[in-house]
Amino acid sequence: MTRRQALLMRGAHFVWRFTRGMTLGVRGAAIDAENRVCLVRHTYMDGWHLPGGGVEPGETALEAIDREFREEAEIVLDPGAAPALHGFYFNRRASRRDHVVLYVARAFTVRAEKRPDREIAAARFFPLDALPPDTTPATRARLAEITDGLPPAIDW
Repeated sequence: MTRRQALLMRGAHFVWRFTRGMTLGVRGAAIDAENRVCLVRHTYMDGWHLPGGGVEPGETALEAIDREFREEAEIVLDPGAAPALHGFYFNRRASRRDHVVLYVARAFTVRAEKRPDREIAAARFFPLDALPPDTTPATRARLAEITDGLPPAIDW
């Protein structure tokens, strides 16, 4: 993360300290039949990440991951096949108030190729055994938990 990105994130968390108290986010591992996972590259942060974002007031975590998959990767979850809850993490690197819920989705469709926008520079599927070199350490750790059957860590 560049210094500018770190300052922007610190500023956002400073504002959220007074407006939200605790922050809750979701991330999703969308794994297709070919054992590939969808990763996104943000315009404001380095590396490849699992799609996700904040849970909005009045929204459930499941509703949030459904929305984030659509917004960030053009992924539509299959009705009646809710993603599996994998873990609930403390994201102390972001702030002392940030928590992340991770879901694993295996029943979905990709409605179109994701076009770059203000937030997402790219969204692509990668083989789980051939992730891009700049996949973030947290993303690699979460995917290892999923593929190796490891229990979720405490920290993101």
